[in-house]
Amino acid sequence: MGVYMPGFRVNLLALAAGLAITPAGAQQATPGFYDGRQITIVVASTPGGGYDTYARLVARHMPRHIPGAPRMIVSNMSGAGGNMAASYIVNAVPQDGTSMALVLPPTITGGLYESVQKLHYDPARLQHIGSAKSEVDMCFLRADTGVKSFTDLYSREIIVGGSAEGSVSRTQPVILNNLLGTRLRIVSGYPGTRQIIMAIESGEVAGVCGISYAGMALQKPDWIRDGFIKPLVQNNVEGAKTANDLGVPRSPDFAKSEEDRQVMELIFAQQAFGRPFVTGPAVPQDRVTVLRRAFAAAMTDAALLADAAALKIDIDPVSGEELQSLAARLYSMPQHLVDRAKDAQIQRDAK
Repeated sequence: MGVYMPGFRVNLLALAAGLAITPAGAQQATPGFYDGRQITIVVASTPGGGYDTYARLVARHMPRHIPGAPRMIVSNMSGAGGNMAASYIVNAVPQDGTSMALVLPPTITGGLYESVQKLHYDPARLQHIGSAKSEVDMCFLRADTGVKSFTDLYSREIIVGGSAEGSVSRTQPVILNNLLGTRLRIVSGYPGTRQIIMAIESGEVAGVCGISYAGMALQKPDWIRDGFIKPLVQNNVEGAKTANDLGVPRSPDFAKSEEDRQVMELIFAQQAFGRPFVTGPAVPQDRVTVLRRAFAAAMTDAALLADAAALKIDIDPVSGEELQSLAARLYSMPQHLVDRAKDAQIQRDAK
């Protein structure tokens, strides 16, 4: 899979090839450790949404691939734009491989823009177990807004729903306003996308920026099919095949300068993490290896794939090693681009 970065394309497989290879016997480095134990997956979102669905799918099938077949449970911990879950598995639980978190992509890249002291953990040191799929985030609007194309947003004020500060649904419309000149008005504070979708249904807001086509189709398949809601723009450089085939434009293509485009590429690169499962920085490497191998095996498990098909969710896994390499690359980006990317995500008062 290729991921665009400013001025070049990063091939995740090539990056991963540069990592040290873990010896084949590493999975047996802690024999019997997981016998009779329980692993908790902390989900950085509310119950019933897309992230929660993926976490529960993994919890059902991953234990079979871990020596000792430990019990695996899911706990929801939304808050602080997704950072609460990450902070919890770093600071509040034993660093022994019995806790993972399914975090939001901005959690992974948050250390580019915020201090470790403010976040209370270092996102660059999180250990990646893998992702069930990468994402392409989009803006969706109710069809009855009368907005026909993305450029209509330059002159039309449209209300969209957002979660807490730092969440995708909060930052993506801010980025579009700051870098492209759209007039999206953000009503924030919703616990998660499920609640934003309820607000769209009631007419409280007109849409949302920061949910994938697959995520919207999972929660409201009839909305897309019946034309109640319209995919307006993809906040991604490459875009998703389904949306590309439908002719949905990509917001970086509207950038006013090459540097603006590079800044958008940097910000939107986080979507490659998709549905990222991570564990704490002090978890022993041999147990991280066990979890990575088990996760990878679960992603090709016929029973998991059958469940995913029944749930109508996509599985397109990215390995923990690949994501670890991408995170390292992002944290080595030129500071002037990082500074501009940070500034682009600051909400400013409407003029």
